[in-house]
Amino acid sequence: MEARLKNPVMLIPGALQALLALDKSTEAGGLPYVTRKLVHLRASQINACAVCVDMHARELKKAGEKDERIFAVSAWRETPYFNDAERAALALAEAATRMADRSDAVPDDVWDEAARHYDDKALAALVIQIALINAFNRLNATTRQLVGAWR
Repeated sequence: MEARLKNPVMLIPGALQALLALDKSTEAGGLPYVTRKLVHLRASQINACAVCVDMHARELKKAGEKDERIFAVSAWRETPYFNDAERAALALAEAATRMADRSDAVPDDVWDEAARHYDDKALAALVIQIALINAFNRLNATTRQLVGAWR
C-alpha cells in the first residue's frame, strides 16, 4: 500500500501548526484528555481513517486506559465501560461526524445530553475537537496515509 500524496499538512507551510494550535487551544476548555481521545477514536472509526484509529487507540493505551474500553469504543452503547459524560460525548461525536445521515444533523436530545455533562467551555472544546478530528480524518483517508508512518 502506498499513500496517494504526501500528507497535505506537510506540503502546505503552516497547515499542521495551525491545526495543532487549534487542538492546543481547547485544553483551556476543561474537557478531559481521555474523553478527547475517545471521541477521536470513534470519529476515526466512522470515517475509516486507519492512521487515526491506530494513533488514538495507542494514545488511550498510553494514558492507562484498559483494553476493554479501547476495544469497545465502536460499540459503546452496548457496553458498561463508559460513564454518562463519555457516552454523551461519543453520541455528539457520532452525530457531528455523520451530519448528512439525517435531516436534523445533531438532534436536540443528543445536544442536550452533552450540555448536561459539560459546561459551555468544555462543550465548545468538545465541538472543536470533533471538527478537528474530522478534518484530520478527511486529510488522511482521502490521501490514503499509511498506518504507522506518523510514529
